[in-house]
Amino acid sequence: MVKKFAIVALLVSVVSFCRAQMPDSSALPGSHLRISLLTCGVGDEAWETFGHTAVRVVDSNSVGDRRDVVFNYGMFNGFDKDFELNFMKGKLLYYVGIETYPDFMSEYLAAQRTVWEQELVMSPACKQQIFAALINNSLPENRFYKYDFFFDNCATRIRDIIPNTLGAGFHYGSALPVGASLSFRDIINQYFYYKHWTRLGVNILLGSKIDRKMTNAEIMFLPDFLSKGLLGASNSGAKVSGEPFVVLNGRPQPDAGTDWPMWIMWVVVALAIAGFLVPSLRVIGRILSSVLLLVTGLLGCLVLVMWFATNHQTCADNFNLLWLLPTNLILLVA
Repeated sequence: MVKKFAIVALLVSVVSFCRAQMPDSSALPGSHLRISLLTCGVGDEAWETFGHTAVRVVDSNSVGDRRDVVFNYGMFNGFDKDFELNFMKGKLLYYVGIETYPDFMSEYLAAQRTVWEQELVMSPACKQQIFAALINNSLPENRFYKYDFFFDNCATRIRDIIPNTLGAGFHYGSALPVGASLSFRDIINQYFYYKHWTRLGVNILLGSKIDRKMTNAEIMFLPDFLSKGLLGASNSGAKVSGEPFVVLNGRPQPDAGTDWPMWIMWVVVALAIAGFLVPSLRVIGRILSSVLLLVTGLLGCLVLVMWFATNHQTCADNFNLLWLLPTNLILLVA
């Protein structure tokens, strides 16, 4: 009996010793982190039309303001000297800032913009790597970057962090709509569906570079499509993202409304033609001809400035100059 008891006690001791040698998953680096993608809905301002994206990190090992923070790559200092000039010249510096989650959300609550959250479901080690990359990006010497709407913005910065950190085993899912062949111009026109004057201005100032078809990675310059690409992503064959869920309900999107630029254009064209064909309306025809020469001449000058005098690469190769002729200003005073 004593012998049996001794054997049982020995087995229990061996099992306890083996369990003690096994690593505690809660103590693994990164196990204290919860990382998620925040995708923010569109807003009223022109720069809010395409939404926003950021990364939320909940660190259970931290306390106070460091416990629940957001890495926001869409920050800039609007009070900087020559801010407006740098914006026009394409030399505006954006930076990644760290703010508390409540502070970040307060802006979207006030603007009634919807926010979705999408948690990363990867290993603690992978989360630790991504967190380290975010911290490194936020250092004073690394935090600033020259903003480019299509190729270097808040979404592309986050898009690139994950594969650059995790390596070749990481692959995004399909973000492009099935069977679609979309250009950059196609997709921004969809977002400007109710901002008709803005859509017109953007299409006038942006050149032919935005007419090429986007790749799967390139369409993720938009937060909505980054969220979609991450949802289907995998790392060494394992899924890395949970389903997006709403953390803040915003107001619904407005209807398209009346396309006033199109109607005004047709009215002006009709009156100009009538002015040439109907003798009694020739005064109207001459006035509208002068107006058209003035407007197209001024727009042509603006296109030239945006093409040759700024760093906006998507304003180059603008074939709108075929009809927006700066020389129209010469004809106006001739």
